[in-house]
Amino acid sequence: MNYDQYQYIKVEKKGRVAVVTLNRPDNRNALHMDAHAELERIWSDLAQDEEVFAIVLTGAGKTFSAGGDIKAMVARAGTVEGFKYTLKVPAATRRMFQNILDVPQPILAAVNGDAVGLGATLVLFSDISIIAENAKFGDTHTKVGLVAGDGGTAIWPLLIGPARAKEFLMRSLIISGAEAQRMNLINYALPAGQVLPKAMEIAEELALMPIWAVRWTKLSVNKWLKEQLNLILDASVAFEMLSMNSHDHAEAARAFAEKRKPDFKGY
Repeated sequence: MNYDQYQYIKVEKKGRVAVVTLNRPDNRNALHMDAHAELERIWSDLAQDEEVFAIVLTGAGKTFSAGGDIKAMVARAGTVEGFKYTLKVPAATRRMFQNILDVPQPILAAVNGDAVGLGATLVLFSDISIIAENAKFGDTHTKVGLVAGDGGTAIWPLLIGPARAKEFLMRSLIISGAEAQRMNLINYALPAGQVLPKAMEIAEELALMPIWAVRWTKLSVNKWLKEQLNLILDASVAFEMLSMNSHDHAEAARAFAEKRKPDFKGY
């Protein structure tokens, strides 16, 4: 399998393990439309790669992923192109998370730095997660005037319960990697330099175990996650797209880019 067609994702095979790197380090691995599209496709390619028995997902540079690309949000806000974009997002988001859950190989998130918004959701949908102790972690959709629609409302309540999930999602709370581990959001919190080596250690262990025992165990647990995703995702993404066309989202994105306090109007 050749991965040279990917521009914003780098894939390196290390023995039986594929290391998948979000590769926009100059923009904190933020995900614009083209990067999002690649993140939909990569899982299908990896699923068909018979040389890959485990996958490690990480970020280039010092950040795992800053989530959505704020600069792209500012450029889209209030435009016809922006409205057309919102019409495409629900199907694209569903494909991405369905593809993640359908990958037969174990996915380990090596969270080398901050993971916020969609970046945090990607971590939580991975099978095993290792995060840097001092990394910032949280779903910050509401801070930019958006519903936490792209998977956050499905996965957070499963991990920490509805009450705490609602507080974290509604307030856009940010915690450290160490706090995320204590709350059972992720599996391991380690010094940053130990994150990728630990992920590789576990990935190599899984890659040498009985293949169908590992894959079908993952499949069995993911049936539960798929049911939750199917229950919630269409509605939550639809509400996110509505909020994407609001004045408050445009104002939040511009204020973030201009490093000022937003002036919300409630519409």
